[in-house]
Amino acid sequence: MRTPKPQIAHFTSPLYLDSGRILEPFELAYETYGTLNTDKSNAILVAHAFSGSHHAAGIYEGENKAGWWNDLIGSGKGIDTDHFFVICINALGSCYGSTCALSPQNQGAIPYRLKFPVITIPDIVRSQKVLLASLGIDKLKAVIGGSMGGMIALSFAKLYPKCAEHIIALATTHATSDYVIAVHKIMCDAITKDPRFKAGNYLISELAELPLAGLALARMIGYLQYLSPRAMQRKFNHRYVDSDGLYELFGRFEVSRYLDYNAQSFCRYFDPLCYLYLAKALCIYDLSLGHENLEDATKEFHSCIHLIAFSDDTMFPPYEMWRIKQALQYNNKPHTFHEVQSQTGHDSFLVEVPLFEHYIKHILAA
Repeated sequence: MRTPKPQIAHFTSPLYLDSGRILEPFELAYETYGTLNTDKSNAILVAHAFSGSHHAAGIYEGENKAGWWNDLIGSGKGIDTDHFFVICINALGSCYGSTCALSPQNQGAIPYRLKFPVITIPDIVRSQKVLLASLGIDKLKAVIGGSMGGMIALSFAKLYPKCAEHIIALATTHATSDYVIAVHKIMCDAITKDPRFKAGNYLISELAELPLAGLALARMIGYLQYLSPRAMQRKFNHRYVDSDGLYELFGRFEVSRYLDYNAQSFCRYFDPLCYLYLAKALCIYDLSLGHENLEDATKEFHSCIHLIAFSDDTMFPPYEMWRIKQALQYNNKPHTFHEVQSQTGHDSFLVEVPLFEHYIKHILAA
């Protein structure tokens, strides 16, 4: 695969949001892989998860870390870039180049911060449809995404029923559960109650020198959702850090060191305000919003819906995806349901690609 090159699309037309607010202008960062064919019929949209970005595959020049779904996207892989043109768009509200709370408002120099409007998953979908239209892409071979990306994929099926031939949603849900909302409440409180958050008026330069402790804590809490208890036990097995004394008050287990390291690393590239806005979007997501029930919400679906659940996912358990299957079955909509016997919890859709890669490849080749 050629070295990916991020691009920024700028739009001056107004984007009308679910909240009643308007974003004008707005920008979206994105990357593409593969080649768009002459009739533009081989395009696949890949939607990223909560803290993901448009960098889904390949390796930037001068760096070692590959895109977050590099195991799935590329020549000969599950999403084969020899045959398909793949586009991944950074979600509206995220901090990787798309318009967000840190963006200047009214084309001035002052960032929105807490004046930025609440963004919903459907808002993200509408903005991405605008970008696709600007590329001349009216019909997609598929929309594929996991976790929040799965919410985006399912919302595409609802908002634009004939836009995609296939919708492939992994490790996701039809409506965010109260348990997940409760966990995100704690994470968001950790951020907003940190004195250095300053009601959203922190200086970015200050956080670059000393990361926000509240954001680090939020990320640690998040890991309790991303890894299942069994996965965590297998990974750390009650091991203690060799250099720390067992009877030192602040001596650490290996799992503690892992959380410390990953939280500090996360704070170097993610923004606290963007975390809050994306958490809000995730928590208020409900596919049946505006309908009597899920069956009513899915009755106009036109795409073939493929649901991939993971057996030990404690964030979005398989029974939540099974509920989507029931609604599709009730409406006689074309669909498949596949439960992967996973071992890494919610993060399985990112790290256990060999367990479902063939399944996605089969869908796209059909």
